[in-house]
Amino acid sequence: MKSWNVLLNALLLSLVFAFTSVHADETATPSLNINNASIEQLEKIKGLGAKKALAIIEYRSQHGDFESIEDLSKVKGIGSKFIAKNRDRLSIQ
Repeated sequence: MKSWNVLLNALLLSLVFAFTSVHADETATPSLNINNASIEQLEKIKGLGAKKALAIIEYRSQHGDFESIEDLSKVKGIGSKFIAKNRDRLSIQ
């Protein structure tokens, strides 16, 4: 009887973990392509207002597409802290 309880508890626990990981994948924030994002899309990123969003677009227009997320640091007002905080939300493709 005790072994059945242990087995049942292990099964229930594994189901909880399985459903938790599936749900985490569904709620993942999609990344934003900084090479084609609009000013409105860029403004939705935490720590980025209209002024910095416009600076990103202007830089992109003058210098072409960003080759890496780190290239954002070339834009005035964008630093390594911003990049570190938002790396998971940004992409170049």
